[in-house]
Amino acid sequence: MSGPRKYTVEDHGPRIRTFLEPILETAGLELSINVQPGRTAHPEIEDPDVMVLFSGEDTDILLANKAELMLALEHLTLEILDVPSDEHALVCFDANDFRMMRVEELRMTAKTAAERVRKTGQYFQFNPMTSRERRILHLALRDEPEVKSESFGAGPTRQVVIYRSDMPVPANIVLKPAPRPRRDDEPTDRDRRDRGGFRGGRGGRDRGGPPERRRGPRPRNT
Repeated sequence: MSGPRKYTVEDHGPRIRTFLEPILETAGLELSINVQPGRTAHPEIEDPDVMVLFSGEDTDILLANKAELMLALEHLTLEILDVPSDEHALVCFDANDFRMMRVEELRMTAKTAAERVRKTGQYFQFNPMTSRERRILHLALRDEPEVKSESFGAGPTRQVVIYRSDMPVPANIVLKPAPRPRRDDEPTDRDRRDRGGFRGGRGGRDRGGPPERRRGPRPRNT
């Protein structure tokens, strides 16, 4: 990334640690925080100024349910730092390279879905995602002139649809429901681990391929 960075470790690192460390201590989570300059394998998609990296024996809890807890901490920290919504990608949280692998996964999934859309003329509809993940899909396809990507829905049900450029905008989208929140009586990953039934790994990464395909309108002859 060219030019000076708006967010730096020197200016924002102490504020990030001051906010996060008491939360982790109160929650009893064994995690260490390392605030460092941003790094990424795909700067054309995501090029953060600052990375907040977690490590420690409770990393699996942080990354459970598609990194639900880590993303919640990230959102709260961005609010504390008063980061505008259009600059959220400049401060990224990660652990065990979850973020980097997720970017690569979304990028490859978008490319694969776009290729099928080109061949079949049928649109692909993704599951609901965060604004940051939807942005990754859109950026991954910005140099693909034969397909378009567009977000439909609002709030937690907002999701990306890819369709061919010579097709009309899909008009019969049936929005997929947002993921169901975990009930209070459901066991957490820590409960499973304490019982010896938790399997480690990448904290429940979504390892699936392109999302379920739905039939869309047939392309018009042009």
